[in-house]
Amino acid sequence: MNDRPLTLMAVHAHPDDEATGTGGVLARYAAEGIRTVLVTCTDGRCGDGPGGVKPGDPGHDPAAVALMRRRELEASCGILKVSHLEMLDYADSGMMGWPSNDAPGSFWRTPVEEGAARLAELLRRYQPDVVVTYDENGFYGHPDHIQANRITMAALEMTAPTPKVYWTTAPRSIMQRFGEVMREFDPDWQEPDPAQAAAMAEIGLPEEEITTWVDITAFGGQKFDSLAAHASQGENIFFLKMGQKRFTELMGVETFVRVQDTTGAAVPENDLFAGLR
Repeated sequence: MNDRPLTLMAVHAHPDDEATGTGGVLARYAAEGIRTVLVTCTDGRCGDGPGGVKPGDPGHDPAAVALMRRRELEASCGILKVSHLEMLDYADSGMMGWPSNDAPGSFWRTPVEEGAARLAELLRRYQPDVVVTYDENGFYGHPDHIQANRITMAALEMTAPTPKVYWTTAPRSIMQRFGEVMREFDPDWQEPDPAQAAAMAEIGLPEEEITTWVDITAFGGQKFDSLAAHASQGENIFFLKMGQKRFTELMGVETFVRVQDTTGAAVPENDLFAGLR
């Protein structure tokens, strides 16, 4: 008899990615008694330092930022009731085109087979029933998100179990409302230029291409609080300005594309574990 618990593994690039993309499902499935495993690939050293100081500016200490973000990540995991946190501890590569992309030890520079072999060890240890990561473009083109996809898909090929596999996404209809919401909560927000607007319009997917819609409204407070645990990062301040109620109204459904399945569960589905219980 197999007494291994049902297990969800989320593979993310940086501390705080677990909150924005999958905070709801991590909290929901933990509450349902499912074991949740978070793999965070980088140390987040290219994030904001204290007071919002940016990488490369005076006063930005990458090692200190990595330590701060590790503590924030641990706090977030506590809020979301994550069962196990695994850190691969590659150096944050920064945004596409930054010199840090090619720094020794950066995740982007790491051979895919090396990262995949390490992740494959975790797949064998935890034997997840569901694995969640990003799509091939890392949702919005961040090198570490792209690399997380690459090592996850390669690691899955190295291991025997065949979990359901999902890539995070968002409906384009929601992304198109982003400017409206930004204006609502940030009076200093400036309209993107045409090139930026065109790039934003390509983020996410048409609704008919999204296979999985998970209602996490009941866990919106935990998702908000987990994001608040990462309040050192400037990009999160916008979401926190909304307050928990408005945040939950806007972020109360997490959406995914199912890319591997052996259960035959019909799509669209409203449960990552459809066909498994």
